Amino acid sequence: MSHVVIIGNGIAGITAARHIRKFSDKKITVISAETEYFFSRTALMYVFMGHMKLEHTQPYENWFWEKNRIELKQAYIDEVDFKNKALFSVEGEEITYDQLILATGSVTNFRGWKGQELKGVQGLVSKQDLELLEENSANLTHAVIVGGGLIGVELAEMLHTRNIEVTMLVRENHFWGSVLPAEEGKLISDHIQQHGINLLFETELDEIIPDENKHVKAITTKDRKQIDCQLVGVATGVKPNISFLKNTELETEIGILVNRNLETNIPDVYAIGDCAQQREAIGNRKSVEAVWYTGRMMGEAVAQTICGNPAAYNPGNWFNSAKFFDIEYQTYGWVFPKKKEGVTDFYWEDKKNQRALHFQYKTNSKEFLGINAFGIRLRHEVVDTWLTEKISIENVIQQLPKANFDKEFSKKFSKQVQKSFQQSQLQKA
Repeated sequence: MSHVVIIGNGIAGITAARHIRKFSDKKITVISAETEYFFSRTALMYVFMGHMKLEHTQPYENWFWEKNRIELKQAYIDEVDFKNKALFSVEGEEITYDQLILATGSVTNFRGWKGQELKGVQGLVSKQDLELLEENSANLTHAVIVGGGLIGVELAEMLHTRNIEVTMLVRENHFWGSVLPAEEGKLISDHIQQHGINLLFETELDEIIPDENKHVKAITTKDRKQIDCQLVGVATGVKPNISFLKNTELETEIGILVNRNLETNIPDVYAIGDCAQQREAIGNRKSVEAVWYTGRMMGEAVAQTICGNPAAYNPGNWFNSAKFFDIEYQTYGWVFPKKKEGVTDFYWEDKKNQRALHFQYKTNSKEFLGINAFGIRLRHEVVDTWLTEKISIENVIQQLPKANFDKEFSKKFSKQVQKSFQQSQLQKA
């Protein structure tokens, strides 16, 4: 019986295991050093805030694995012999495979700051990070978070619920400037500050200063400002977790290089999820995509290929969602943070500065390119259809009520948006 071994039990690895079982009778082993059971990573913040327990983050009952004949093994693989199709764990076990799926996920991207090895410096990616945060937040009065992305704002909200003062160092002149245009950046920046978080813009970490016990005492910024703190949260992005593969014949760059069928340069070895890097980026997407739904889609695709039905990874239209304290965020298609030639913007914001929509479309053809939505929940299938059918911005504005979950609110805001759009077109005429 063919044996498929999957290293990594995140959404990508477990989706692959489930679908391989659906299509075949292969022996399946899933190996993880992080946890015994797959869990939802997005729930880490809610566990810390006391809204749920860690056992509530498991999406499947414990009997699920035995029923589906998926063996779960808790071990840390530190060596791979691709020639002989063997894995070796630090615990001294050897595991052989016929097909290998690498789904090793991400780790925090430390940038080489002086003092980053000190106690009290950490990211927030794994269950171990959550446990470390519990330890580091005891007797904590002030935390500095480096970076202004999604992990950073989650960490800020988590610490804020325990009445810990939080200062965030943001490299750009508004929050998440590498992704959000200036209008949304200001909206979210103001919202975060209204929740009591200190935002320092155009500020970068220079050094982390220790106390006599090699614990964080303070940080200094590149403009020579010193901030006393006992915790430094690193939220400067993540990188593929592939260090144990670096000196092998497996081809890597930022991540493990794969083709559209998620095959590596080694026969019977595949890579999916956060650790995979497309040899040729798909459209405007990054070559490495550390996103939940893309990991799931890669897991489904690779299962088809392993089970004799070669399937290319085809993620379709870009989308993502998140939450900034009380404001929900959705993005569909492409809304570029910096103005692009041949692309026109239309931005609408309500008078209370709690909701906003940012549209981008082609200047000449008026083809709808993408939308950012804040405080307004849109229907995925409707917006996805707009993008696939390449309809005009005028049709998108006209059809806005169809896309909104809250029909009563939809009528109110849709009229405002439509009126504002008409005014913007008259000004451009």
